[in-house]
Amino acid sequence: MVSPALKVNTLFAAPFAEGHLVPCERLNRELEELFLARENDENRNPTPSHIPQAEMYESRFNLFRWPDPCVQELRRFMLEAVGRTVMETTTLRAEDMARFKFNNHTWFHITRYAGSFLAHNHPLASWSAVYCVRPGTRPAGHPGSGVLRFLDPRLGADAYLDPANASLHRPYSLRPLELQLTAGQVVVFPSYVFHEVAPFYGPDLRITVATNCWFT
Repeated sequence: MVSPALKVNTLFAAPFAEGHLVPCERLNRELEELFLARENDENRNPTPSHIPQAEMYESRFNLFRWPDPCVQELRRFMLEAVGRTVMETTTLRAEDMARFKFNNHTWFHITRYAGSFLAHNHPLASWSAVYCVRPGTRPAGHPGSGVLRFLDPRLGADAYLDPANASLHRPYSLRPLELQLTAGQVVVFPSYVFHEVAPFYGPDLRITVATNCWFT
């Protein structure tokens, strides 16, 4: 007989934080104009981790060093989101955080028709975040166009599936997390989590900013 005091614990969970910049229209318009104006070989990442696609432009990782006001405004918003996530998921206090040096690599992606990004993680950082400047049009017949997909970090958890574990509730679910980003949305997640971007089939552009953060 099962005790009525049975308690289910959520263990080995990966924290994800989501938020929105409201309003975001003016900032996103300025960011888009700036990124498109500087989408050139001088600002292109010279050492990409994947074979670059013609449909996907990746900038250098120094975006938050740009002095442009719109970039610095985004920097404040994204790094504050990361800092708040750290505060809410750890035992650190504000005075602890104040003693840390906040390091980051930050870049932007401009994606055109059929552009995608292979599954990867960021093993040299502790927290990562993605901000959506422009989600792009999701055409009919392509519901997964441009989806940001996070893969389950529990290696082997889906090695055996039967009716008793194939439909677990979130956060126990063995399904990947798929997000159709919206303009102004930010997602913060542990850098060890593998993620990918599904092929984008919109007739326009998909523009995002990504940052990897570590503390010393």
